[in-house]
Amino acid sequence: MKKYLLYALFAVGLLSSCNMDEAPYGALDDDNAIQSANDAQRYRNGFYSGFRSMTSGSYITKPELQADMFNGITINGNRNGTIANGNLLAGDGDVLSLWSTCYGRIASVNYFLSKAEPLLENTEDADDRLDIERYIGEAHFTRAFYYIALFDRFCQVYSSDKGETPALGVPITLEYNPTADRSKYPGRSTMNESVKLINDELKLALTAMQTYEASDKKHVAPMSPYICSYTVMALQARFALMIGDYPTAISKAESVINSKVYTLANTDNYIDMWVNDESSEIIFRPFASSSEQPNLNATGTAWISIYDDRADYIPGFEALAMYEDGDVRFDAFFDIRGLIVDGAEYPCYNFNKFPGNPALKTSTANNLMNMPKPFRLSEQYLILAEAAAMDNQPDKANAALNTLRTNRIIDWEDANYSGQALIQQVREERTKELIGEGFRITDLRRWKQGFKRSYDYPAAWGLDPILVTAGLSVQYSADDHRYTWPIPSDEIQVNPQLKGQQNPGY
Repeated sequence: MKKYLLYALFAVGLLSSCNMDEAPYGALDDDNAIQSANDAQRYRNGFYSGFRSMTSGSYITKPELQADMFNGITINGNRNGTIANGNLLAGDGDVLSLWSTCYGRIASVNYFLSKAEPLLENTEDADDRLDIERYIGEAHFTRAFYYIALFDRFCQVYSSDKGETPALGVPITLEYNPTADRSKYPGRSTMNESVKLINDELKLALTAMQTYEASDKKHVAPMSPYICSYTVMALQARFALMIGDYPTAISKAESVINSKVYTLANTDNYIDMWVNDESSEIIFRPFASSSEQPNLNATGTAWISIYDDRADYIPGFEALAMYEDGDVRFDAFFDIRGLIVDGAEYPCYNFNKFPGNPALKTSTANNLMNMPKPFRLSEQYLILAEAAAMDNQPDKANAALNTLRTNRIIDWEDANYSGQALIQQVREERTKELIGEGFRITDLRRWKQGFKRSYDYPAAWGLDPILVTAGLSVQYSADDHRYTWPIPSDEIQVNPQLKGQQNPGY
């Protein structure tokens, strides 16, 4: 059997062929596909195509619809209904899709590193070496990114317990070695092993980016289509908060903030960031255009439709009520539409954070396409505020919180909190800023908070007839097993090492 890399797709995927001695036209065999810095660059472009997909569409909307901020409408055709109505099963296609996508892209990185690292050793040209080192750094960032996605969805709240039964992490594979021998498939690592791997990968990525930027800082800028050292630090801060490493979260978030490379959108231009996808606070923005949209998903369609009188999910009343007067986010995220249900019109607020960028239209109709914005400066302020509050540094937490609110709420006057009141303020601000961006389930689990769907709209709105009844009754306890997704049943069936390693409750 021989494996071939599709050169036309920059070797992103693998095809199997059983009795070919020569590579097909337009393809290179996997032993010789990466032989130069130019080959490495072409392959590495696939990493960014993957980012464009993974940071838009269902990958970020599913965890939001699973949580407490949105309610289904009876005309939604049960789209996303399984997870939104409180059902999460090991056989769900959504669960398998995330798992297989992450591991498929990790395999692609493993292949790249198996070729790029020897290539670097045998490359003499200084400029080529610098480029290859950069691509290798991007590969380590990419691998960390997907392992974090797996860790976030398929592992329970982080615990560094080293007892007789250590908490389970994710299966780890770092070598490109495709095989049908199931005895060689990896079982789940311990949680500590998973954490160490991710941190090590990000350290390698940061070193490579900083080395490259010593001679070329072109991509150290807002809205860069390529990662830079501050993108790496932003992910380090995010992951450190996820595992409760507050000193690291503070240090990395401050490094991004204090770089002064990025500045927060303010009350005058915040809405523009969500319509035209342009802002000085966007750290990394995977490239997309109207003529090049492969792997870009329409994120907004999880809530609204290209038709103004239709929608799948609307914000709960609690989501609407959490914004105070003068908060520009309310107008940026919500608009009133008259939804037609069973021939009657129901005016109500809709979630419009992803309204469709006019520059990404392919026709006169709005396709609801927006460029992903997976790392923004506002998240770094929120990480700093939460980590500092949890680390008993209230002055630092209040300063971060007030800075963000000054740029979101017209005529905001600084306020200072302490203790549990401060923690609650930080959590509320994080919810207001990041709603709809895929963080909600992770946040509630980290905070050990349960929830009950809020649907107590004012009676005058008359929305009861159009709400999906099954979704209204959803509630999670603080330790609900559904906060952690199940290992896909298909994976357990083919990998004997996963026997007995399913997450609790499934």
